[in-house]
Amino acid sequence: MADLSIDKDPHFQVRGIPDEVKMNQLQSLIHDALIGTGHVSQCAILRRKDGAIRASSVGFQLTNDQTQMMVNTFKNPAATREEGIYYDDSQYKCVRSDKGSIYAKCGEKGLILVRTQSLVVAATYTASMYPSVCVEAVERLADYFKEKGK
Repeated sequence: MADLSIDKDPHFQVRGIPDEVKMNQLQSLIHDALIGTGHVSQCAILRRKDGAIRASSVGFQLTNDQTQMMVNTFKNPAATREEGIYYDDSQYKCVRSDKGSIYAKCGEKGLILVRTQSLVVAATYTASMYPSVCVEAVERLADYFKEKGK
């Protein structure tokens, strides 16, 4: 007789979407909406409450300090605008900083952060990419999350 367990039987599963499935959906979403543009180098979706990474592009490794910094930059946009952002061992000059969006640049590379109700969408671009396309893609994804109440 097969080994049956309640936690493996689909009839006893809690209704709703498991976190693993949600994570895969977010992974697909950032790949299609951001990486797929060809103008986003790396990206992640962070939970504002605790800076936890909900999804990220392949190879985008962020430390807890980095994710917390990205979330905290929205607490004082004026200071962020003046001081810039220290990220990836470089000082990024802030090009735009308000309560919803932060754009920062360091030479030919950049960092885009957009805040929604419960998430922060973070993306980077490199010298061979168009910053305006990166910004547009990140803002559109953030608008999608805002429409969903996320």
